[in-house]
Amino acid sequence: MPNDWEEQLDGLKQGSVRSMARLITWVENRRTGWMDAMKTIYRNNGQTRVIGITGSPGAGKSTLTGKLTSTLVEKGYSVGVIAVDPSSPFTGGALLGDRLRMKTISTMEGVFVRSMATRGALGGLSLAARDAVKIMDAFGKDIVIIETVGVGQDEVEVVKTADLVIVVCVPGQGDGIQAIKAGIMEIADFFVVNKADREGADQVVMDIQTMLSLSSQDNDIKVPVLKTVSTTGQGIPELVETMSDFLTNTEKTPKKTENRIREELLVLLEKETARALRKNWVDKGLLDKAVENIISGERDPYSIVQEVIKTSLIN
Repeated sequence: MPNDWEEQLDGLKQGSVRSMARLITWVENRRTGWMDAMKTIYRNNGQTRVIGITGSPGAGKSTLTGKLTSTLVEKGYSVGVIAVDPSSPFTGGALLGDRLRMKTISTMEGVFVRSMATRGALGGLSLAARDAVKIMDAFGKDIVIIETVGVGQDEVEVVKTADLVIVVCVPGQGDGIQAIKAGIMEIADFFVVNKADREGADQVVMDIQTMLSLSSQDNDIKVPVLKTVSTTGQGIPELVETMSDFLTNTEKTPKKTENRIREELLVLLEKETARALRKNWVDKGLLDKAVENIISGERDPYSIVQEVIKTSLIN
């Protein structure tokens, strides 16, 4: 008798949106068999184009994502959206605020919106979100957009999953300087100055262009800097037009693909090794014993961890 994840995988292959949603939940919660499911899904990956949208809080990323999605759907693309919400430090749950703000597009034909918790991941992008991209890829989504929580420089993490990264800036919040910070400028394939109807938008554009010109080499690809007003849709058609080569070219950039695979292997190894060690410690009562030894002054946490790592690597 097949496991539930196998049933959902069959449904995924038949185009069931419900099966896709359930499979994402199964994998996100790391339920029994999740890795077997991902092994099968991985064989059917590679066609979806992944767009990362990042930037400071209040830049209008959700509204921009919604307008961009609806425009892409009008052009005939099937789109998946992953809205990464900040997790509660107590429950691990997400506020799902982006899901509410994207209510309009979530009911559109050809669009699937999924809110996911960061679960404490660096850069606000959990490993489960990466897996969700693969599931949407296997389902047949042409484009998957990942909209991050907007937590600052650590959002460079998004570039390790996305084929194309849009950094959203906004006038009046010092974003001309924010975008220049190390780790932010380097990840952008596009800069979008949103809320461009506000005073100071042209200055933000000039600041970004100046810094790009100072940091670029002669053979560097020019990074576009575009203006949008996402509440009205102004500038969105121009953004999509500028992205046209990216959207029509299914060839992945070799260097980005190599870096993504390398990073994914390291993150997966770290997460699953930690998970296995934690379970082993708890199941055998070793964690409680270690705590007692530290409280009594017999041991220190550094020696214990070093010993566990050494023992695990030898075994």
